[in-house]
Amino acid sequence: MIVDTQVIQCLKFNEQGLIPAIAQDYRDGTVLMMAWMNAESIHQTLSTGEAHYWSRSRSELWHKGATSGHIQKLKEFFYDCDGDTILLKIEQIGDIACHTGARSCFFNSVPIND
Repeated sequence: MIVDTQVIQCLKFNEQGLIPAIAQDYRDGTVLMMAWMNAESIHQTLSTGEAHYWSRSRSELWHKGATSGHIQKLKEFFYDCDGDTILLKIEQIGDIACHTGARSCFFNSVPIND
């Protein structure tokens, strides 16, 4: 796919061939999770319209929600000014992105003194 090739050429992957990807709810802007992508997961995401990531612990492609049913439908795909981070604006099916069952992986708050 030509689009995949053009996008991948603009990205800066780390030594392991990975790039961080932030998944954000396209409706309300909530940051849902961060995961890693490689060239193949980017290709799968762009060609299927559903988020695919690279699992570092299992060393394999991971179709988000394949077992839970909580898939992420791709609405928009961005990369940052340096080309070293991806932002996926997604529709989270089932409204659960975190493996803990929470909507977002970012639920651990640290108090800040004023």
